[in-house]
Amino acid sequence: MRLFTDLAELPAEPAPSAVTVGKFDGVHRGHRWLLSRLVEEAASRGLEPAAVTFDRHPLSLITPSSEPEPITSLPQKIELLEETGLGSTLVLPFDDELAGMGPESFVRDLLVDALRMKLIVVGRDFRFGAKGAGDVALLRELSTTCGFEIVIADDEMAEDERSHAERRASSTWVRELLSTGDVRAAAEVLGRNHVVRGEVVHGAKRGRELGFPTANLSPDLEGLIPADGVYAGWFRGGETSAPAAISIGNNPTFDGVPRKQVEAHLIGETVDLYGLIAEVEFVERIRGMEKFDSIDALKERMALDVDEAADTLGGSYVV
Repeated sequence: MRLFTDLAELPAEPAPSAVTVGKFDGVHRGHRWLLSRLVEEAASRGLEPAAVTFDRHPLSLITPSSEPEPITSLPQKIELLEETGLGSTLVLPFDDELAGMGPESFVRDLLVDALRMKLIVVGRDFRFGAKGAGDVALLRELSTTCGFEIVIADDEMAEDERSHAERRASSTWVRELLSTGDVRAAAEVLGRNHVVRGEVVHGAKRGRELGFPTANLSPDLEGLIPADGVYAGWFRGGETSAPAAISIGNNPTFDGVPRKQVEAHLIGETVDLYGLIAEVEFVERIRGMEKFDSIDALKERMALDVDEAADTLGGSYVV
């Protein structure tokens, strides 16, 4: 996949393209279905499948107080988009100029002229241009004067996708599920397990003192952190891939621990991980965060957490 982060980077004579536009936060199951339709339609017409997305959520500029926390970082989003078979992705900086671009200009100048768009694949609720003034009805009018086709993907959605879940897949739904710690349900909407990524840094080493050493991720990490609690999941960093019992929170048994600390105890592994960029993948929530009356009670509960994580992950691990 070719990646462009500025209109000036586009070739002077780009290949005729099939385009879709969106924030694609999380690149969830609904996004993937839309992108797969784009790739199929592009292939049938000999066009390059291209996605147009943004470097930040539009609300970060329009109403910052309403901006939702991103499910994925921009680098994570680009990696996920690349997996869908796109030929190219254009990441636009969402600035005042783009926010003020009228819908007709957005289509004519950006999509048709800059990308040589011959086909656009969107959902029926697609909005575009300043203040979301453009809709599918306007897009149909512009298709006649600008010479491109439209595929409304919702109209051709597969029956199993329509009935897969209780509501339509959305980034909002994923955030709701992660905020309650329901990572298994979030995985259903995403189409994969949720992942956060960051550097392994030195912590207070309390886990090591308790007999359960952990890899602590820097607070400056990529991906939306689920609700406080203990989870079963996977740790991947460098050449290490291991099942893990993952703790998120401020560890209320001890004072002075920062909020939303992500710690992973690798089950059956003891390796030096400091400085590595690692991913933590969430499979199942074991319990919420608790405060224990004694260190012995905490250690007993941690041992049970590790056993339950190992059982959840379906393996016979040396604990």
